[in-house]
Amino acid sequence: MKPISDIRILNAFVTVAQEGSVSRAAKRLHLTQPAVSLQLKRLSQDIGMELFHRTPKGVKLTRDGEALVVKAEKIQAAIAEFGQTARRINGNVRGTLRLGTIVDPDFIRLGAFLAALVNGYPDLHTKLMHGISGDIIKHLIEGHVDVGFFLGELSSYEPEGENQKESIFYQRELTNFTYRVIAPAGWGKRIADKDWNELAAMPWIGTPTQSVHHQLIARIYAGQDNKPDPVCLVDQEPSMLAMVRSGIGLSLCRESIALEERQSRGLAISNRVKIETSLRFVTLASRKSDPNVMAAFEALDATWR
Repeated sequence: MKPISDIRILNAFVTVAQEGSVSRAAKRLHLTQPAVSLQLKRLSQDIGMELFHRTPKGVKLTRDGEALVVKAEKIQAAIAEFGQTARRINGNVRGTLRLGTIVDPDFIRLGAFLAALVNGYPDLHTKLMHGISGDIIKHLIEGHVDVGFFLGELSSYEPEGENQKESIFYQRELTNFTYRVIAPAGWGKRIADKDWNELAAMPWIGTPTQSVHHQLIARIYAGQDNKPDPVCLVDQEPSMLAMVRSGIGLSLCRESIALEERQSRGLAISNRVKIETSLRFVTLASRKSDPNVMAAFEALDATWR
């Protein structure tokens, strides 16, 4: 067995184990699939064990892999703690971290994230600014927040121009999730088996242009003749739910909440359409080496690993 000298190999191993997929792990690590596969192959050869076996949906840990991934995660945690301690001793992490938050605290694991910041960096104080995804990016670009959570894709916020080759953002994809179309109780038959074009003719609850809901819906209906004509405009998810419960119209809703609302209040869920998207944590690429920003990403990794 050869000694493991490259922590990136362990990072690849743990990430693939968590994702159950080389492609998703590669995306999360900002690497190519062949690069991640090569790291796994090298690790397997170095330790003389098979770590994964393939399944129809991706990969799954072997029994040896299950035992080793626990050790690898402990090594990751120890290295992160080492870095936190070194920066704390040097006094580089101090002052205020301005954090943009969205949706509900539980979904973004805000409590655990703030606890990791407090425990790891007691001299760093956090100031929260809550809003919708587009507002958080606007505040980030304008220098009003240092880091923030975001739903959806960042490509539409990149500056246009031939000279702009690299992203102005540095981001971490945290999780993928699904939006469903929900409707008031009793509307089940009205929305059953209807596609996006047919649903457009129904009353919709609209959101501001900078919200992820608006961005996702606009992308769905781009180039189509039929587009939803919102009967009202709201900017908070609880308000959207209240409107649907009141019988006003359709709305996008995170799948976990949609299923809960169907169970508890009888709201209808479209059985034909859905939208996949992601939760991200983002800063400006020019700020990614700032000690306070680095501390935020380390606390994030501890919260989401």
